[in-house]
Amino acid sequence: MLTTLALTGFTVAFFHAAIPTHWLPFVLVARARSWTNGKTILVALAAGVGHVLLTSLLGLIIAWLGLQLDEHFGELFTQIAGGVLLVIGGWFFYRQARGGVLHHHVGGSGHRASEHCGHEHDHTHMEEELKDSQLVSQRAGDWAAIGGLFTLLTFSPCEGFLPVYLSGVAYGWTGFFVLSGILAVGTLAGMLLFTSLTLVGFSKLPLQKLERYEAALLGLIFTVLGLMMLFLEHGHAH
Repeated sequence: MLTTLALTGFTVAFFHAAIPTHWLPFVLVARARSWTNGKTILVALAAGVGHVLLTSLLGLIIAWLGLQLDEHFGELFTQIAGGVLLVIGGWFFYRQARGGVLHHHVGGSGHRASEHCGHEHDHTHMEEELKDSQLVSQRAGDWAAIGGLFTLLTFSPCEGFLPVYLSGVAYGWTGFFVLSGILAVGTLAGMLLFTSLTLVGFSKLPLQKLERYEAALLGLIFTVLGLMMLFLEHGHAH
């Protein structure tokens, strides 16, 4: 179960990092400011670390609360957690039915990827959003742009990974630290890969559908996790 949970966590973290909002702004700002590829990747990874740390902090709160509940409710907690995961899975399916996109883009315009037909449109729309921001303004220095990118990603935690922390409560603090490590590896690997590919010319990565159907993917993952927790607890009870 822990191995399955670890693989699930890596899948969620990696594909979440593949969403264009996690790497495309860095590439666009880098081009506008004539940054080197190395500098762009370092800025992206620094922002990714902030993203991971805030998500892990929220995961720490979930893990602590879960361990307190597990101590008081014992085996019943696994059933409760499984039920909660099923509810979360249903909520993500509902989000998918309502449009599917879980993230806003640069500039806070509320742009929905489902309104566009491909990565090129997403690229163009994000460029338009960046035009009037301090991220590309020549009046602002590089540190202002770096700070803006860092804030943009750091304060948008990976909400899809938080229920994974709930699943790991059964493994105590070991589970928390293992999952936090997986979150870091999956997120930073994804950001490094897709930022690098875009910088060297692979500008038409077919990732728009991934953003469009992210909610459905998370709904499926958490539904399966919830059923696994309920099934395994039922199996242990017998």
